[in-house]
Parts: sequence; C-alpha cells; structure tokens
Amino acid sequence: MNLVLVEPEIPPNTGNIARLCAGTRTTLHLIEPFGFKLDDATLKRAGMDYWRHVIWHRWRNWPEFAAEVPAEARLWFIESGGPRRYDEANFAPQDFLVFGRETAGLPKALLEGNRERWLRIPMFNPEARSLNLANCAALVLYEALRQQGFAAEV
Repeated sequence: MNLVLVEPEIPPNTGNIARLCAGTRTTLHLIEPFGFKLDDATLKRAGMDYWRHVIWHRWRNWPEFAAEVPAEARLWFIESGGPRRYDEANFAPQDFLVFGRETAGLPKALLEGNRERWLRIPMFNPEARSLNLANCAALVLYEALRQQGFAAEV
C-alpha cells in the first residue's frame, strides 16, 4: 500500500503516520510544501526511531507525484463530503490513499475531478469538523489491509 500526505502541516501527525507506515510496511509519499522542516524535532519525536524503517518519497508538488503513479494503481482521496464511505471501497495492494492538509484538506478541484474515488470517514457529531489526520490515515489503511487479509502480517 501507499499513503500520501499532500502538503502536511503538523509535524507530530506526519511523525505518527511515518510510524504507522513503518509498522505496516506501507510506502509514505510526502508532497511539498510542508508546514515544517523534515529535521523538526517534533517530527522525529513522533516517529520515534521508526523513520529508519519507513520507505518514503519526497515530491516537490502534486504534478510531479502524479506523473510517477503506476498506471495500474488507483488514487483514493479521503476527505469529508465524499460520496462514499471508506469501507465501501475495494482496495488493492498497489493503491494510494491520499490525505490533504490538516487545515484545508485536499483541493476541491482534485476531489471533484475524482468523485468516483473520493471517500469519506463517517462523522456522527455535526459539531465536530473532522478527526485527527493520523487517526484517519490509520482507519483507512487498516481497512485496506483487512480487505487484503492482512497478507503482510509477521
């Protein structure tokens, strides 16, 4: 699996997601610009000593990243307002789970251009805007891995 963070802003979220990727052997893709420096102490602290176990790629922008996505892979855009819940998608090992910035999410044009792969995580309290980014990544990634029978489990 592949997990993509588009313009992440909060170092502890990215660090926690790196740790998630290390534990699940999921490739992490970080798309600039970032709201922090990659040597940020809070980024390292959140990822603990797991960074050395993470397969990750740094991309200058969305077009550079998108140009390198394999033809057989699908991009799944996880953002509030999506027409389908994340558990209604059928994930495959080569797929990419795409998450946006903590404060702004993914660009609306990107979502509208990919409505068939725009997924949401259900919310039950209208007063709550969203869940934490690292929690969202874990929820969707583990659903994708569950659908694949947790094939990479050791």
